[in-house]
Amino acid sequence: MTDLRFDGQVVVITGGGRGIGRGHATLLAAKGARVVVADNGAEIDGRACASRPADAVVEEIVQAGGRAVACSASVADEAGAQSIIDAAVDAFGHIDAVINNAGVHDPGLFEELSTDRIRRMLDVHYFGTLFVSRAAWPHLIRAGGGRIVNTVSEAMLGGIPELTSYGAAKGAVWGLTRNLATEGAPHGIAVNAIAPRAYTRMSASQGPQLAQLYGMSEETMDEINASMPPELCAPAAAFLAHRSCPLNGEVLLTGMGGVSRLAVVRSQGVWKQPLTVEDIAENLDQIMNVDDAYVTEATRSVL
Repeated sequence: MTDLRFDGQVVVITGGGRGIGRGHATLLAAKGARVVVADNGAEIDGRACASRPADAVVEEIVQAGGRAVACSASVADEAGAQSIIDAAVDAFGHIDAVINNAGVHDPGLFEELSTDRIRRMLDVHYFGTLFVSRAAWPHLIRAGGGRIVNTVSEAMLGGIPELTSYGAAKGAVWGLTRNLATEGAPHGIAVNAIAPRAYTRMSASQGPQLAQLYGMSEETMDEINASMPPELCAPAAAFLAHRSCPLNGEVLLTGMGGVSRLAVVRSQGVWKQPLTVEDIAENLDQIMNVDDAYVTEATRSVL
């Protein structure tokens, strides 16, 4: 198989200073990409701090013979997001792909979450993805195409306690991904997402609750965490960022050495006119049956 290289290509990675984003940055740099590592060094709940992890990743890339620059702007600020894209253009002249990975994590019970805490999730995850993508959009159009890779989460599907604000924000990113895929296709822009499974600062903070929820021992939880190094998510992100990738509007669930498609399906349901409340109640099993369901598609390909 042909080696999927990124020689001469410029990739912007937000949240690139640690964890999953660092894995993206180092893999893409090793494959020849010129990388913009954007990370404002915030705490996991979004509070500012003096840390500059992007600088360390850039130094690591440069020491390995790659090319990279750092940007410490916040994606949650529209001007900051623009400055990230400007940094890429100033340093390397153009942009080929954006990986929106920046995120924060502040779990809490729904009845205890303040509006400010909920809004912080949306500011970073949703608006951060939107602002950076919108800043890059005209550059990708002028270039005749490009790739945007967003980061969603299985939390958007529910099932994990205390993640109402996080899961809802990731659901918003998924909706943005699907709709941008439709708008980007005529311009040669593909927009996809990954849903990573990885042991990071964020997942570590949720570990005790998950262990309790699933009745796991501390030893079992440690074994699971050890199987989820964040760099195992990088190949899927790199594939979606490559110009040869034919997918558009898709989500790849990745981590732990695997990758699979995460899709929304529609059942065959029941169709009749007039449709009554009683019709729904009487045919609920058929409505809910997904044995013969089909996947709802965005625009499949830009190639």
